[in-house]
Formats: sequence, C-alpha cells, structure tokens
Amino acid sequence: MTTLAGLLARAQVMDIGIRPLWQPVPPVAGPAYTVSCPPGDNLMLHAAIHRAAPGSVVVVESGDLDYALAGGNVCAVARRRGVAAFVADGLIRDLGEVREPAVPVFARGAIPIPGAKKAVRPLNRPVRCGGVRVESGDVIVADEEGVVAVPASRAEEVLRAAQTKLAKESEETLDDWEKAHRARIDEVLAAQGSRADPGR
Repeated sequence: MTTLAGLLARAQVMDIGIRPLWQPVPPVAGPAYTVSCPPGDNLMLHAAIHRAAPGSVVVVESGDLDYALAGGNVCAVARRRGVAAFVADGLIRDLGEVREPAVPVFARGAIPIPGAKKAVRPLNRPVRCGGVRVESGDVIVADEEGVVAVPASRAEEVLRAAQTKLAKESEETLDDWEKAHRARIDEVLAAQGSRADPGR
C-alpha cells in the first residue's frame, strides 16, 4: 500500500475516514464497480451486488452518516457471488455478521438503521468516495492502512513501477537504508543552514 501511495498523487488516496471495519482485514485489490446512492437510500448498492462481476470491489458514493447502506445479508450474498470487498463513503450495519464470513468492508463506520430503497441511479458511472474520483474499472487496492484508486489508464505503468521499487527495496539492508537516509536528511538540514547537532 505504501509503495502504491508513494507512486500516486495524494488525490488518489482516500481520506482516513474510509477504514476497515474489522481487523485483521486481508489486503484486497480489484476493478471498481461504482455505485451512487443518495443520502438515506441504498437501492443501487443492493442492485449492484447482483450485477458486479466476480473479483470486483464495489465502491459506493453516499456520504450519508444517518442510515446504513448495507447489512449482513447483502455483504454475505456479495461475497458468495465473488465480490472482493466493499469500499463505501457511508455506513453499514450488522457488523458482527459481516465480520463472521470475513467480508472486507472499508467504510466510515456502522449504524443499525437501514436506508430506503427507492432512488434509481445509473451504475458504473464516476463517483467520489473518500474524496477520490473513481471510475468503473479503476484498480482499487485496500488494506489496514487505507484505500487507493489506481486509474485504469495507468494501472500497468503503476504496477511495473511498484514491482521495480519493491524489488530494489528487498535488496537493501537496514544499514544501507539508514546510511542513505541520514545522508539525505543531513543534506536537507545543511541546505537550510541548520546548526542541528549532527550527533555521533
């Protein structure tokens, strides 16, 4: 996650309110299946679980902090149909039921009040979730540290860069890292005219 976040702009990393709702949560990755729900209504999320392809990460725009978007049965059915995870800018309910079959859910929290099922909106249109614009097919990567959205047009490029960076880091010892890190920090301090004690 930190490797991807370092390669992407800050605008592709969701805000800290979008967090895993149970621990330990496994890392997940998959193409976004995007859903938009108005406050107080969850119809389209309920529709999405029957339409999202296996391996998809269902990404929901809502922002509603008064009503739940989904509950235990919705998450269980989605999991049974192969949905990899939910990333929701909103709340869910039945947290114990969601935790038991280990459905990865990243959201703003939980509330026991269900929403209505009336508002029809198109599926797989661009949404905003956690402050990030997400389009259908963007690659969503999520773990205990947060959620990033890799634009589909850059997915191969970013994956190659991440693999290269991780391979390089795997060859570096802590001693190597410490030496390079100290040199870099001392260089910045010196450039700023710092008289900080260099230590031993």
